[in-house]
Amino acid sequence: MNNQAIKIERVFDAPVQKVWTALTENAQLKQWYFNFEEFKPEVGFEFKFYGGPDDGKQYLHICKITEVIEERKLVYSWRYDGYQGDSLVSFELFPEGDKTKLVLTHEGLENFDPANQDFARSNFVEGWTYIVNTGLKEYLEK
Repeated sequence: MNNQAIKIERVFDAPVQKVWTALTENAQLKQWYFNFEEFKPEVGFEFKFYGGPDDGKQYLHICKITEVIEERKLVYSWRYDGYQGDSLVSFELFPEGDKTKLVLTHEGLENFDPANQDFARSNFVEGWTYIVNTGLKEYLEK
């Protein structure tokens, strides 16, 4: 079993404020990420959404914001309703002139049931790679 965190880095052709807004404003999140009923970048705020394999079971994700550093870092817990295991997702932003480097880290995947193939590390790698390199990239650079 691979206990290593997933880490995805990408430099976007967008200033840090624009990337931060895409990560923290619900109207923008709905356009490239998931459809949250409500989202507030505040420590303690809990949000939920359904997601899963395109052709498979949809899981209720329950997330709670644990850290917010304006235009720098957003961290939240990530778990599935009715399933064991907690993990942590963080988005860190680093300004590079008029561009922004984003580092996404998802750690604690080893806490999920290894028998459930939907929770396989490879699925998280595929999902986050798509979200960062396609969804967010196309949204920011359109």
